[in-house]
This record gives sequence, structure tokens and C-alpha cells, in this order.
Amino acid sequence: MRILISAIGRARSRPEAALYELYARRINRWPLTLAEHDLRSPVAATKLSAAEAALLARPLAKGATLVALAERGETLASPAFAARLGRWEDDGVSDLAFVIGGAAGLDQSLLDRARLVLSLGAMTWPHQLARALLAEQLYRAQQILSGHPYHRA
Repeated sequence: MRILISAIGRARSRPEAALYELYARRINRWPLTLAEHDLRSPVAATKLSAAEAALLARPLAKGATLVALAERGETLASPAFAARLGRWEDDGVSDLAFVIGGAAGLDQSLLDRARLVLSLGAMTWPHQLARALLAEQLYRAQQILSGHPYHRA
């Protein structure tokens, strides 16, 4: 199962990018790709989320299982998140894509397409930090699924 994280904004050489890379390098169960996107020209606020949705959707593989990260999504404990990934893997999902929007949030079109709308918790996280948190949870899921003691319930 290939995993793509498609996100608005570029982390560049910030501590958040280093934290993302720390966990991304540790993931060896699934190939992981990060696609970062920036709008190249100003967009009216009323059209911002739609413009970002087009960018986020561009690298998605046809038929990919989509997970949208959103404030009002479902919260999952780490073992439940790992179990969901394991089920998708067992069901033969070949492409899994996570989308992380910008400050305007995700467009409804992506939320409607998502197989899972996932929240990283009740608090709001900076979008750059959200990808690091997601990478850590993907790494943790890998460890849980392999029976490694990294995660103690």
C-alpha cells in the first residue's frame, strides 16, 4: 500500500519539516510520499478552498482511498488508527492518500470524497505540524501492526 500526504504549504527548512522527516524516514512498511502545494496567484477568499482542493487532488492516484484531515473529523486512538490501516492493507487498498488543507480548511468536495474524515484532536494544529503528527502516527501504526513495543496501550 502506497501512502501519499498531499498538503497545502511548504515546510521548507523549519523545525516542523525536520520533525516530519524524522518519522517519515522510519516508515518502511509503506512507501510514503509528501506532495506540498502553494497557490501561485492570489485567489478570492470565497474561492480559496476550491482552488486548494484542485491542487491537493492533482497527485492522487486514480481510485485512491482518501483520508481528509479536518477539525470536525473522527478522532481515533492510535491502536484504532493502526487497525484501520491494517484493514485497508488486508483489503488490498493499493493507494492511500491523506489531504491536509490550508488555513481555510478543506473544500467540501474533498470531505465528501473521503472514506474517512480524521481529526488529530480537538485542538487546532498548525498545518505544518499536522503533517509531522500524521507521520508520527503512521510510524506508530507500523510499529503496532508489527507487534513492536513502541506503543504501549
